[in-house]
Amino acid sequence: MTVAVTAALSAQAVPFRLFAVLVAAASFVAIIVGISAVSRRLLGIRVGPLRALSAGLVAVAASIALDPVFEDQGRPGFLTVLKVALAVLAAMVALVFLEVFVPYGAWAWPVQLWRATARRLSRAGRYAQLSRIFFRHGLGRLLGGRSRLEQALQPGEFGERSARSARLALEECGGAFIKLGQMLSTRRDLLPPHFVEELSRLQSAVTPAPWPEVEGVLRRELGKPVEAVFEWVEQVPLAAASIAQVHRAKLRDGPVVAVKVQRPGIREVVERDLDIVVAMTRSLQERARGTSALGLRDLGTGFAKSVREELDFRIEARNAVAVATASGGHDADAPVRIPRVYLEYTTAHVLVQEYLKGVTLDRAGAVADHRGLDRRELARRVCGAVIQQILRGGVFHADPHPGNILLLESGQIGLLDFGSVGRIDQSVQRAIREMLWSVDRGDPSGLHDALIDLLGVRATGGGDLVVDTLLLERELGQFMAQHLGVGARPDGDMFGALFQIFARFGLVVPPQVAAVFRAMATLEGTLSLLADDFNLLDEGRAIVVGQMADQLRFRGRSRTGGGAAGIRSEVTAAAQDVLQEAMSVLPILRRLPRRAERISASLEEGRLAVRVRVFADERERRFVSGLIHQMTVTLLAACTGLMGVLLLVFGTGHGPHVTRGLELFPLIGYQTLAVSGILMLRALYTAMRR
Repeated sequence: MTVAVTAALSAQAVPFRLFAVLVAAASFVAIIVGISAVSRRLLGIRVGPLRALSAGLVAVAASIALDPVFEDQGRPGFLTVLKVALAVLAAMVALVFLEVFVPYGAWAWPVQLWRATARRLSRAGRYAQLSRIFFRHGLGRLLGGRSRLEQALQPGEFGERSARSARLALEECGGAFIKLGQMLSTRRDLLPPHFVEELSRLQSAVTPAPWPEVEGVLRRELGKPVEAVFEWVEQVPLAAASIAQVHRAKLRDGPVVAVKVQRPGIREVVERDLDIVVAMTRSLQERARGTSALGLRDLGTGFAKSVREELDFRIEARNAVAVATASGGHDADAPVRIPRVYLEYTTAHVLVQEYLKGVTLDRAGAVADHRGLDRRELARRVCGAVIQQILRGGVFHADPHPGNILLLESGQIGLLDFGSVGRIDQSVQRAIREMLWSVDRGDPSGLHDALIDLLGVRATGGGDLVVDTLLLERELGQFMAQHLGVGARPDGDMFGALFQIFARFGLVVPPQVAAVFRAMATLEGTLSLLADDFNLLDEGRAIVVGQMADQLRFRGRSRTGGGAAGIRSEVTAAAQDVLQEAMSVLPILRRLPRRAERISASLEEGRLAVRVRVFADERERRFVSGLIHQMTVTLLAACTGLMGVLLLVFGTGHGPHVTRGLELFPLIGYQTLAVSGILMLRALYTAMRR
């Protein structure tokens, strides 16, 4: 009987013990959260949960450590308040200590180290393969030191041999490395001419993926059997590249289309290669610090971002729709056609678009001659389409190489592959127009102003950059005389000289502007295959002058030619309209003398006053307010600390007692010192965070 009763009581006690443990744990957590919240509030900051937990644990530990000190003092309520205040102060000290010695982001280094190690292990095999390829082509010698790499960038036998080895190695590496080489072949601001010329020969043709694998991708992406969407699909692709391949097909009860399918498993391969590309460009930036290596790290990062976008065909579909909408490329009679995209069948790995039948521009010359088409007119049409996309639409094809341009059977031009597009705003468009307009007039001052606007710096410098405007204008005048005269063509020497001027004056080309230069450089090389005497610069001048004429609303005369000469004659004949435009500024010109007289009279009499709004910018006001607040808190901390010290020094033994061993004045002094410590910690934390 006794045993049974004891067992029953023990069984009933288990839930009570569990309840007590839960209450104790909840109370402990509540104390930690409360103390950390009070300390954060007093410091006026926001911290993460891990730091708040650490501060709360320090506060609890400090409270436990203070128990023996206060156990014999009496007045437990008052001492409990004092102990809590000291615990809060300990939590604040812990937060400041963590901020000083373990700044934000330091907690994550083990995770980052683990992830970095995992990435290194996953790409170790690829690193070994790439190393063998690079060493087999003799590129290992370039890693021996900075001097060897910079020697390879200089013209000469060693430089040309290094460039050829780099091209062969990139072709063998395949994948993202071919795209990297093709992109570098347009960056005349980063690489010398012999590297640019060699890398422009890179080829990206690869063995196509087997049809069963392609069919599996189509079935998975479309969510239904291939036969439910297409009547037939040609199993042999029209073209196969490193990332995707294109098959011709026919939609059920629809037209013939081109189906672009991403190669199975290519995303993982490209991601691994992009990590290696970013690491390599970072290493090259550190090894070659000359002007030829400027921006290599940013180049690698930007390249990785653009290739990742190309892996998502939905982005390419949106780009094609945007360019076609801005240029009217979907119209059946448009001189430059852009294939329609069937968005209902397009996914991240499959792109279905209108099939345009034609030949690529590198083979279009012989076809044009056979049909009796004018090569220069075709080149002018392609050039006009891309420049109009840049100057009017603001969305343009950023990779117009020969494989992306077709001569259609109808004699129209077709633009393909909008995985890489550029976007510029109206300010950049206006600066490009003004730059070409200044080149047409031979005006170095106008070219200087347009370049300053284009590159995003003021005439007196932007940020830490200071531009000598007179010297820059003189350099641009010499550049125009040498490279932009009558009949000049935009060759490699012209781009190289321009980017050398940028480098000498510390002018950094923004990415969106660099995309324009890359597109123009690529387009110039593409059109030279169709018409070797085509002048891209003259055509650009003619288009800009034509736009200026349209803006001035020239009427009553028809254009006498398709080139720059016909438009120039129109501009000359429209002098009367120009005078009419000038009439609108006559009222302003009439008021100018009176206002100049008033200013000179005020100067002479000493009455000239200038009204300046100090701290008109909200950021300046916030900065000054924060600075004054920090100085005020620091001053209060110093004053309260001094008061506490005086109370401790001169008040001990001269005042009433609160307890047997505690006097009033020293107690107030301790509290004042605690307030001083809180204020000082807050000021210190704010300074460290800034």
